[in-house]
Amino acid sequence: MARKMDFADQIEKIIEAASKAGADTNLLYLTTLDRYKTQISIMEKLKVSIGQDGPTVTKEYVKGRKNIVINPAITEYNKTASAANNTAQTLLKIVQSLDMNSIMELEVEEDEL
Repeated sequence: MARKMDFADQIEKIIEAASKAGADTNLLYLTTLDRYKTQISIMEKLKVSIGQDGPTVTKEYVKGRKNIVINPAITEYNKTASAANNTAQTLLKIVQSLDMNSIMELEVEEDEL
């Protein structure tokens, strides 16, 4: 069974390996990595929010009527996850173009959400 990954540690390993390969001077790589780190950070915060509030929340309308709706953090989490997947694919393409294919293999446990 794969162990749970600490994203911050893994990102630091990627940065270190990429620096050795010269990617730390590639603007596209640096900006894409920064965007990916931001997306992961947002997802972690949304995951905490979903854990605290649960899958549904109560929304109050103008006339005071309450309605149970799906937690909007779930929708935002899914959108951010899709964007992070696209960003990761872009990072991989950049890495391949810089011939850093063997940076590392990461073991990741499946996401709980």
